[in-house]
Amino acid sequence: METERAPDAVDSILAQWRRERPDLDCGPMGTIGRIKRCAALLQRRQEEVFSAYGMSSWEFDVLATLKRSGAPYRLAPTALFSSLMITSGTMTHRLKGLETRGLVLRVPHSGDARSVLVQLTADGLDLIERAVTAHVANQHRILASTAADDLAAIDAALSRLLGVLEPGAQD
Repeated sequence: METERAPDAVDSILAQWRRERPDLDCGPMGTIGRIKRCAALLQRRQEEVFSAYGMSSWEFDVLATLKRSGAPYRLAPTALFSSLMITSGTMTHRLKGLETRGLVLRVPHSGDARSVLVQLTADGLDLIERAVTAHVANQHRILASTAADDLAAIDAALSRLLGVLEPGAQD
């Protein structure tokens, strides 16, 4: 049984489309619109925390990826940009900025003299440790008013959607 809900911003967009193009089934537009709107609003809330630590969301992502890789917190640039779904040129530019700030450094790759690895510095490790703690607390605050069963259902549905959308998914 579905409970009554208050109309949201996407409902008004859908009503406009129903008025202008009653021949179209715009149901998917509602789902995708809500996902996009949630993503944008979540991004804003997360960036508030990142900015409190003097970083942007992309800086957090790079540092967090290095931290998640485990000690010694280093990865090849290709592994980094693949994980972050950005181009190598973008990765190079971002690494320069983080290197200038003393948060990462490039170290020679012991297995390949022609390449380097990107590693968190002590300052970078300290910053991401503090920022990720605040980030997770912020995520808990954001989702606190949503029931655990609802969160589990949302998570399961989004996981299935990712399975369809991500590269390599079956047609």
